[in-house]
Amino acid sequence: MVQSRIFARNRALGYVSNHIPLVTRYILRRKEHFIVTCVGKEFHTYGCSHFTLLSVSGMHPDDITCLATDTFHVYTASANNIYAWRRGTELRHTYKGHDSTVHILLPFGAHLLSVDENSTLRVWNIKDESLLLELTFGNSIFKITTMMHPNTYMNKILLGSEQGQLQLWNVKQMRMIYAFKGWQSSVTTLVQAPAIDVAAVGLNDGRIILHNLKYDETLFELVQNWGPVISISFRTDGHPIMATGSVGGQIVFWNLEQRMVESQLCTAHNAAVTSLRYIPNEPLLVSSSPDNSLKLWIFDMSDGAGRLLRIREGHAEPPTIVRFYGNDGNYLLTTGGDSSLRLFSTVTEILNKSLGRASFNRKASKRKGLSVGDPMIMPPITELASEVTREKEWCNIAATHSGLGVVTTWSTHLQKMGDLKLLPERFKNNYNASATSLCLTKCGNFVVIGYNTGHVDRFNIQSGIHRASYGDESGAHEGAVKGIMVDDLIQTVITAGKDAKIKFWDFKNGRGMTTARTIITLEESVEWIRCHNESSLVAVALENFDIVLVDVDTRRIVRHFEGHEGRVTDACFNPDSRWLITASMDCTIRTWDIPSSHLIDIFQVPEACISLNFSATGEFLATAHVNNIGIFLWSNRTLYSHVSLKAISKDDVIPEVGLPGSSVEDKVDEDDIVAAEPDYVSPHQLDSDLVTMSTVAQSRWQNLLDIDIIKKRNKPKQAPKVSEAAPFFLPTIPTLQSLRFDLSDVADKTESSHIRSKSINPATFTTFTKFLKSTTTTDDFSDVIENLKTMGPSAIDFEIQSLSLSEDPELVLQFMKMLRHMMERQTDFELSQAYLAVFLKWHGTAISESKILRDYLREMQEVQTKNWLTLREKLFYNLSVVQSLKKM
Repeated sequence: MVQSRIFARNRALGYVSNHIPLVTRYILRRKEHFIVTCVGKEFHTYGCSHFTLLSVSGMHPDDITCLATDTFHVYTASANNIYAWRRGTELRHTYKGHDSTVHILLPFGAHLLSVDENSTLRVWNIKDESLLLELTFGNSIFKITTMMHPNTYMNKILLGSEQGQLQLWNVKQMRMIYAFKGWQSSVTTLVQAPAIDVAAVGLNDGRIILHNLKYDETLFELVQNWGPVISISFRTDGHPIMATGSVGGQIVFWNLEQRMVESQLCTAHNAAVTSLRYIPNEPLLVSSSPDNSLKLWIFDMSDGAGRLLRIREGHAEPPTIVRFYGNDGNYLLTTGGDSSLRLFSTVTEILNKSLGRASFNRKASKRKGLSVGDPMIMPPITELASEVTREKEWCNIAATHSGLGVVTTWSTHLQKMGDLKLLPERFKNNYNASATSLCLTKCGNFVVIGYNTGHVDRFNIQSGIHRASYGDESGAHEGAVKGIMVDDLIQTVITAGKDAKIKFWDFKNGRGMTTARTIITLEESVEWIRCHNESSLVAVALENFDIVLVDVDTRRIVRHFEGHEGRVTDACFNPDSRWLITASMDCTIRTWDIPSSHLIDIFQVPEACISLNFSATGEFLATAHVNNIGIFLWSNRTLYSHVSLKAISKDDVIPEVGLPGSSVEDKVDEDDIVAAEPDYVSPHQLDSDLVTMSTVAQSRWQNLLDIDIIKKRNKPKQAPKVSEAAPFFLPTIPTLQSLRFDLSDVADKTESSHIRSKSINPATFTTFTKFLKSTTTTDDFSDVIENLKTMGPSAIDFEIQSLSLSEDPELVLQFMKMLRHMMERQTDFELSQAYLAVFLKWHGTAISESKILRDYLREMQEVQTKNWLTLREKLFYNLSVVQSLKKM
């Protein structure tokens, strides 16, 4: 299975926690408590001091079903297997053998206890991964729901069941010690109380039982009115406080001495509080929830109540819009079904920001606190428009909401919702009117809004004053306005409607203009538009799943893309506007090459992509998918490797690619191996009617005619003097007089040079001449031509001159045949012309004196004329096309 040509899985953002309870562990070396949360197939490790994400585990084959920790390991269960991790990232042990999904884990000294959904309990040796014993409980009789080890109870564990009974077992002797009758309600949680022999039992009917295990006596009973008790934790810093969590997101704090409620956090989470953990000997409580949040509460107020100290959170509902914010690609602006607006950092999760949730009355909601089902919460955001130009002066984000005519404003600088809500006077009492599209101008001053009634209005985003309307009283379009764009120069407003029309308006239209300057009528109704201001291109999605590109400058349709088999959900351009990336409900993401109008990349994802956006740096593609609360980043392969962008045929198999995980994927899985495509090798000749140039550098042939001038210019004024070479040991002649050296072996330089120049015949001994001679019988000039290509200008000039010194006249004729061969094939066109020019320069006289050479030269002239006519025709045609395009 292969993957996308262009995009590689990078990582997922926005995941914090899910319904699996968190676990904590103390690291003595760091003197810090670590918090481990589950995010699907991976788990995150946070530091309690600053809530910093320290590590992300490797990806499990299936979703994690439970977590547990001890001094050395983090234990996870995925499907039927159990894994032990060191340092949060290193897999040390794997335990296999369960027949069904494991849902309870309990480290027990050197052993690990696990329970699967069939209520089969197994005890493992942690070090050697061996199975020590196995106990099977029938689900119809005793279905295990929770498990704990009572303090000071050697080799004993306490099991809670769905039937309501408790059983105390000795795992070493494999026998049940005692059975507790229970309280006729399913046991949801079991926690050891600070007092020895006492356990807190949470029941499905909302009761909390403080039970003495030694005497089988209930000390007292508490009732939580919020429903089932799903998490319990005890404070251990000297205060007799017990915290319990409910399925509605409330946390109740109980005073155990007074046996009553101490305080409550009614909006602690927007979903069930699945886990509560007091930090040992500190007034800190950690809570997690399926609302994708992790919170740290501190109890330092005068009345003993808690306040939120730190928080890590993402979207509680799947994101619906993803847009890169700014020009550096470091932030993602996202919104989802939870009506919240967030900024996610692509660099580090510490820089993530929340702009809050949309509220009809922000100040009142801030005092009260928003919760699930609160009537103050506005409907989800359907469209976003942002601009960085005036972000520090006033609100720089505008948003439309589902079914509302009101447009809200937001500020990224202040990280909050603005006080202004934009609504025209005509819609003050019209509750059926809703804003369907909007655009924020590049200057950051105006927001243009389109409505389902066909009206288009312009507001000043700083003051909220209505500035202008486009069209007549009935509106700018006959149906809903599905898209709005304003050009960079703020001269033109482009609107697209359900009436299948795209209209161009003057931005400063004045009071009297009611008609558009230009109208483009399409074949189908418009779903939405996406623009790329720098290139003046607008992508328009149609109801028939097609996409057309409109050029704003020429106001014409320039491209039409077909292929999606479902509703097109979103599209974006890459920074240089060469690609258009589209997503559809057919679960495919496609990349179209705009200049060639070809599909160059396609891949299929498990869940349909509903929003995507390309970073301004071209580094990442961000996507949001159905039923996923994360935002997924894909790396652009073309930035760091060669990618073949050939057109994809309709018959090609569409690759299936899984979504990225929370960790950066630096290893390539077997399923992610891209099918290696052979390197493209250009053919020797594209078409017999075309003239092909060579790949030889211009310096090898361009100055052949002027080589003698170049040599004369480069000739030194004085010949270099070479010192006479003397032997290393100078022999002497025996004599009675002064010392004399024996120079009889020293050669005469002049004489030897004269003899050497006479003994060499270039036409006989050069490699080129040998190749040329060998063609007299075969007429295969490939070796000769390749040999000439490797020579420099001086060598080529010398070889062509040396042909006249040859005693064999056939060499000159063979050289002419070689030139004709190059002309007829129409390859290496510039080389054949350069070689012919030099050849005629040196051998023009010899050719005129030989009848054979003259006749053959006439044949070469015919071929030369034919080539020139072909070349001239192509040049004139291209020049005519260029001139025609310039006039458009």
